[in-house]
Amino acid sequence: MTGGPEPLSAITRAAFERELADLRAERETVAVTLRDGGGDQVGDRADQADELQRVTELQRLDARITDIDARLREGSVAGPPNTDEVGVGSSVTVRFADGVETTVQIGEVAEVLDATMVTADSPLGRALLGHRAGDTVTYDTPEGRTSAVVLALGDANGDG
Repeated sequence: MTGGPEPLSAITRAAFERELADLRAERETVAVTLRDGGGDQVGDRADQADELQRVTELQRLDARITDIDARLREGSVAGPPNTDEVGVGSSVTVRFADGVETTVQIGEVAEVLDATMVTADSPLGRALLGHRAGDTVTYDTPEGRTSAVVLALGDANGDG
């Protein structure tokens, strides 16, 4: 990645917002169990261990919520994706070694419903980052090492 704020595609932003809503709902559920289970009662070691586990889960949820909030804020100020070289948010048309051409979007999170999304940390995504139209990239697949040629790029909204 570039080291500066990275743009967010609309798909990635929506996925983060869904995850954030789910995490906040889960956090509230865990927090309620801590409030309801507390008080002056003295429990056995199993109760104490269970409460400690819920506190740890609450901390994990809080950390992920903070990370997503920060990423959404960063993505809001990043501006549009660079159209000179492949980066997060880019839409990239590639020709694979077998001659098949396709357009993929480089994102941060994989969307099950979006077969064109390639995460930046996937083998193909990592290989494409920083490259320009005309470059050939190589990467590993389960079937072995392969290559693809970057034919064109723009941002994930179809601009550029």
